[in-house]
Amino acid sequence: MILRITSAVALMALSAAPALAHAGHDDSNDIIAAAIRAHGSVDAAALPKAEVKIEVKGNARIITSNGLPNHETGQFPSRGNPNAISAQKYTYSVPVHPKAAETPVTMKMQPFGIALNGVVFDPGTAEWWKNDRTTGWHIEAIVQGKSVLLGLDKQQAHVQPTGAYHYHGLATALSGDVAEAPEKMKLIGWAADGYPIYGPYAHTDAKDPKSALKKMKPSYQLKKGNRPEGGPPGAYDGTYTQDFDFVKGAGDLDECNGREGVTPEFPEGTYYYVVTESFPFISRSYHGTPDPTFARKGPGGGRGQGGGAGGQGGGPGGQAGGGQGGQGGGQGGPGGQGGGRGRPPGGGQGRPPGGGQGRPPAGGPPPQPQQ
Repeated sequence: MILRITSAVALMALSAAPALAHAGHDDSNDIIAAAIRAHGSVDAAALPKAEVKIEVKGNARIITSNGLPNHETGQFPSRGNPNAISAQKYTYSVPVHPKAAETPVTMKMQPFGIALNGVVFDPGTAEWWKNDRTTGWHIEAIVQGKSVLLGLDKQQAHVQPTGAYHYHGLATALSGDVAEAPEKMKLIGWAADGYPIYGPYAHTDAKDPKSALKKMKPSYQLKKGNRPEGGPPGAYDGTYTQDFDFVKGAGDLDECNGREGVTPEFPEGTYYYVVTESFPFISRSYHGTPDPTFARKGPGGGRGQGGGAGGQGGGPGGQAGGGQGGQGGGQGGPGGQGGGRGRPPGGGQGRPPGGGQGRPPAGGPPPQPQQ
């Protein structure tokens, strides 16, 4: 199966709003002005067309794209994000038959997955309290439903210093209007471990394709009270990843923001992720093992510095006869996005019980989606 998308990119200006300055996303007017002088005023005519190709070869699903969105974006550079959108060279590989890991795999500072339009899901930030990751307090891109801190646009996306446009949360350009339930669940992308990613609506009964769709609720909750002495002052308000706890059974989804169930593409059932309207928005951990093609190569971090040249990404290991060789084009690490992201503390919570939230039993791989 091959899916191609080619469309012109249109840009939409967003009104300026006050933003906090963090490494790699300074909202200084001088820096923004310098960025505009360096990159120019980006408009539709200045960018190539959005291109993406998704094809299955053997046991691998190969996704190549130039990373440009096929929808309107905010104006970049902008307040809180002094970077201009530019074309990328993405080549990712994910297993067609993903397998669950024994325990959730913490997402490092890399894309969580890629949307069907070829733009990556990259929920992590490089911002920390006091600009010091050793404090352990990791700043979120979306706080209390607002996404102005780091210059995110209406699609909850912004731009790396490398020019890579990426999503931090739910993009309605992918999911459609979320005010009302769609006619069916909407596949919007693939995670690095090969499992599908869906929009916020899924079946009320995870195993019944005829049950009504409802908006999925994550099982993360904001902690109560004030942060401990020695940490950021004030009450837990969602500014930091560590402001949240996973509470088993508090919502519809497990700690990876996913669950087992049937979908239009997987009528026999599969594990799938959900991009939600509230934290964690996009999962911060994997149900399976992420393919090495999603690992960033080269130096990351650094204020406004471009990422290092990408090394060769490793191909999917253990492919059956005729499987893919090593996939080239490992992604360069972007400036201002260095550092790993730890999993939000689980408060000692164990894995969720059955009922569509547990890990699947050992055995054969999940079925391929119906095309």
